[in-house]
Amino acid sequence: MSIRELPKINAFEAIPGVEFTPEDDALARWNPAIAAASEGDANVISIYDVIGDDIFGEGVTSKRVAAALRRIGSQDVTVNINSPGGDFFEGLAIYNLLRDHPHAVTVKVMGLAASAASVIAMAGDRILVPDAGFLMVHRAWGLAIGNQNELRQVADMLAPFDDAMATIYSKRAGVEKSAAEQWIDAETWFNGAQAVDAGLADAVLDEGEMTETDSANARAMASVRKIDILMARGGLPRSERRQMLNDIKGRTHDAAADPGTPSAAPDATHDAGEIVAGIRSLIDTLK
Repeated sequence: MSIRELPKINAFEAIPGVEFTPEDDALARWNPAIAAASEGDANVISIYDVIGDDIFGEGVTSKRVAAALRRIGSQDVTVNINSPGGDFFEGLAIYNLLRDHPHAVTVKVMGLAASAASVIAMAGDRILVPDAGFLMVHRAWGLAIGNQNELRQVADMLAPFDDAMATIYSKRAGVEKSAAEQWIDAETWFNGAQAVDAGLADAVLDEGEMTETDSANARAMASVRKIDILMARGGLPRSERRQMLNDIKGRTHDAAADPGTPSAAPDATHDAGEIVAGIRSLIDTLK
C-alpha cells in the first residue's frame, strides 16, 4: 500500500516526568553491529541507534532524518533500520516525515525494529524484514517517578500513544484495530515470515543484504545505554546521569593519558568504550 494512505498522526505534547527509553527485552536482543552489507547509495538513510537524543546528544532524531530527506530531495529513498526503539515522540515525527515524502520509501530492517523504530518502519511503501530479524510492537514504554496520583495520570496520558500505534499497525496490516491492540498488549515479536503473514511487511529481506561489523565500539555503546537506563530507574535525572558517566570516562582518560600527546575530541563510540572501561576499573578498585 502507499504510505500516503496511512494516517498522519498529530504530534503529542510531552508528558512531564516521563522519559521514553528502549524496553529491556529489546535492548537485550539488539545487536548494534548489524548493518547493511552495502550503503554506498546516496539515497539511503541509516537508523542504527536508539530513537531520540541520548545522554550524549547522539541517537536518531527527526531533525537528522529531515536533513537527510532535504539532501536526497525529490527521489526514492531507502531506510535501513536496526534499533531497539526509544523516544515515541521522535519515532512518530520520523514516521510522519517519511509518510509525507513524495517518492517511494523502502524500509529494510537490518536486525531489529522495536517499539518506536517499528512505528518508523510502517512508513515504508515496501517493508522488508529478515527471517533472523524482528519487528516488535508493544504499549508505550517509559520511565516515570511519582506518587500514586501522578502515576495514574501518567498511565492515562500514555493511552493515546497506544491508540496511535494500534491505528498505524492496523492500517498498514489491513486488520481490525482490535487485532493490532492485541499485538501491542502482548508485546509481539514478528520475524520476517511472521511479519509478512501479519501484513506488517511485504517480503522477507535476503540476509545477504546484511553484515555484522567490527562490533567492539557498538557493544560498548549498547552497554552504556543499559547502564544509563539502570541509573534512570534509580531516580537519577538525565543531567546527573550524563555527569556521572562523563566523570567515569574522565577517570579512565586521565589515568591513561599521555600529557605530552595532543588528542582530538573523541566521538560517541570512543566515549562509550572509555566509560565501560572506567566502570570496570572502578569495580576492580572497590573489590
